[in-house]
Amino acid sequence: MDQGGQLDNLSPILSDQVLVNGTAVPLTLTRDGRLRFLGQRQRCLAVEKEVLGFAVEEGSRIRIKAVVEEREGICCCGNRGDLVRESFVFEPLSEDSLALWSQKLRDYIDSLGRPKRLLIFLNPFGGKKSATKIFSEDVKPYLEDADIQITVIETKYQLHAKEVAKTMDLSKYDGIVSVSGDGILVEVVNGLLEREDWSAAINMPIGMVPAGTGNGMVKSLLHAAGEPCCVSNAILAVIRGYKHSLDVATILQGKTRFFSVLMLAWGLIADIDIESEKYRWMGSARLDFYAIQRIFHLRHYNGRICFVPAPGFEDYGEPVSYHCKPTDEESPKQEESLKTQQHGYLGSDVKLEDMHWRTISGPFVSVWLHNVPWGSEDVMAAPNAKFSDGYLDLIMVKGLPKLALLSMMSNMNDGSHVESPYVTYIKVKAFILEPGTRVEDATKEGIIDSDGEVIARGNVTYKGNQKPLMAYDKVQITVDQGLATLFAPK
Repeated sequence: MDQGGQLDNLSPILSDQVLVNGTAVPLTLTRDGRLRFLGQRQRCLAVEKEVLGFAVEEGSRIRIKAVVEEREGICCCGNRGDLVRESFVFEPLSEDSLALWSQKLRDYIDSLGRPKRLLIFLNPFGGKKSATKIFSEDVKPYLEDADIQITVIETKYQLHAKEVAKTMDLSKYDGIVSVSGDGILVEVVNGLLEREDWSAAINMPIGMVPAGTGNGMVKSLLHAAGEPCCVSNAILAVIRGYKHSLDVATILQGKTRFFSVLMLAWGLIADIDIESEKYRWMGSARLDFYAIQRIFHLRHYNGRICFVPAPGFEDYGEPVSYHCKPTDEESPKQEESLKTQQHGYLGSDVKLEDMHWRTISGPFVSVWLHNVPWGSEDVMAAPNAKFSDGYLDLIMVKGLPKLALLSMMSNMNDGSHVESPYVTYIKVKAFILEPGTRVEDATKEGIIDSDGEVIARGNVTYKGNQKPLMAYDKVQITVDQGLATLFAPK
């Protein structure tokens, strides 16, 4: 920006004498959104980043409700500290000045495009069952300071949030927030995409507050911005109203579809994620605990994968022709008729038969597709994953010694596990999984896990509480670039 532009940003929207603690001081709101108290000790607040809202109180006072970094003094710059909520009170010297300050502050905050009405899903059963406490103590005060109207729905059962998202009146809200793990986000996305007006519905911004076992999506968003994964940073991302597009993967088997935003796993990772459910009372520690058990009783799975590699990864695998129909037996005309009859999004219409496919055969220890970098708060599954690049990151593990696997798993907290010689790590545009039986026992099969839910299971000891969405058979995955929208830090 040239010097003239910088000076224009610093020019005042409003500047006036006000009372602060009984002392008259100059107060200025600049065009770049700085609220400056000038006096013996200069104070400055960046409205976009630090001001949640304001209230006009009795006695002609205005209370600025802010969140600032905890350190000596209040200013606009400096090293990062812990965030704390604080109020700053000033008193205009006349009724006209009070009205003008109120109007200018409201106009500036409104210009930031922040949400004013939010639907909040609260999952009391997720993680350590702390969502209710987290909401009341750590989330609601921020929303009240920001003067955001909220409607809170406490989920009562699995897929409750999906049912609401599928039928809700979208015109009543500016966004949806999940106080939970990743599961509610997945339900909401699937609900929005099953609506008749899905193309408009999927533009509804969705925010996450970590209150579950995994919290992989919110960890990925905050880590990408260089921020710690904590409740205050998560809800501030929602309040500030910044948005980021997100790829959505369509998992298809026959006429059955499931929309995934986080990951798909088969083999070791799926077994750990799903079979450890019996230890859910341990919180996130259940994953580490059960991983040790599975490593020392390692399973190998027969099967095959086919994929369309991203540019730069064309040499992996062997060439193969596309061999997976989008629906069971429909002709192209029947397929088109089906699309007009069914409500909701039916997945990408990209011509997969025209793409260059590659294949790799098992046995496999693990096949893992990831849409974002973090699978949970302490597992960086796919360090090169991007939110909206139109690709999924494939992490594939084949035969390896148990000690090497143990070392590899211990490196998942920083993503360095993908550097193991036993790991194949590539990006793919489309993917087909053909799952098979266990090598050690051909009567046993595996689990296909997407976003923490069992979408298919073969002949396994784990039965779960619900019938899987799909059969333990071939599934196809395609990616829609930037289809969904998330609240995200800037």
